[in-house]
Amino acid sequence: MALGRRLAILMCLGGLGLLLVGAGAGALVTAWYHPLKNYSEPEKLLWIAPGTPSPAIARQLEAEGIISHHYLFLAYVKTVKWSKPLQAGEYLFREPLTIPQVAERLNQGLIHYQELTIPEGTSLFEMPELFREGGLTLPEDFDRMLEEVELISDLAPNARNLEGFLFPDTYRWTRQTTPRDLIRQMVQRFRQVAAAHVRPGMDDNGLTLQQVVTLASLIETETGMESERALVSSVFHNRLGRGIPLQCDPTAIYAAKLNGRFRGKIYQSDLDFSSPYNTYTIAGLPPGPIANPGLKSLQAAIRPATTNYLYFVSDNRGGHVFSETLSQHQRAVRAYRRALRSQQRLARTRRSGT
Repeated sequence: MALGRRLAILMCLGGLGLLLVGAGAGALVTAWYHPLKNYSEPEKLLWIAPGTPSPAIARQLEAEGIISHHYLFLAYVKTVKWSKPLQAGEYLFREPLTIPQVAERLNQGLIHYQELTIPEGTSLFEMPELFREGGLTLPEDFDRMLEEVELISDLAPNARNLEGFLFPDTYRWTRQTTPRDLIRQMVQRFRQVAAAHVRPGMDDNGLTLQQVVTLASLIETETGMESERALVSSVFHNRLGRGIPLQCDPTAIYAAKLNGRFRGKIYQSDLDFSSPYNTYTIAGLPPGPIANPGLKSLQAAIRPATTNYLYFVSDNRGGHVFSETLSQHQRAVRAYRRALRSQQRLARTRRSGT
């Protein structure tokens, strides 16, 4: 459509046509390309509801100080951008922008996304607080959403909740995204990862997918060192193969949390507490995951290192000492306790200033 014809159409639009006649094309173009930031805040979030017509959007932009005058904006979008619709959503503005830049942002739907990061090893107990910190408002039935096992019934028929299947990652969301939407995104992300990186390697170990995820959650909560994951996995595989209880401390903590008895650190009474999740009191794997493992732990669960290790204990430096025999392990435990006492004495000395 020729520019003259567009302007003729605009002449019929009342106030907008008068603006074009009075200002002149040159002045109009100059006004379009003058950057503006007419708000005092460092940044401005603008929500454009679905179905909002262009004139209302233009007035909204003017009222928020993003453009100088809604007629100027309408003149631009009805001529230069006449065939491109303005898209709904939440937009973030920080710097002075020209009218063409504002229009382009709304034409392309460059809406502002917020991010929610789920760290590896997060459990359902931490999920509500992570969602809140991410800026989401949780409904009263949020806890029940975490128990919608129909989302994974084909993956884990015996699952009690979604623990283990909410894949740790960074997820983008907008004002229109609900907590349930994000939960479904996390499950879908798990499906993608499992299909590409887990299922192809499961044939050799005889474990179901639910058991793989459960084992991976134990690995994830036992070590944060990528280099150790396959070694920790080997310990658990060796113990499972010999019928030795896994004696994984995080499972005792998880069991205590499930029963509302966790006191911030693990006690002997927690290790002795009877629960299907406490691998000190049961043989084999717990009935389900105790956290949401990342890819490396999932891979370690199906590809353990080849070792004879049956034990491991902290080395007080962020890693672990692995042992094949009980006597070796006991020596490593004594070394761990000596180092811990030394650290505690040093900490007391520093606090006292002596």
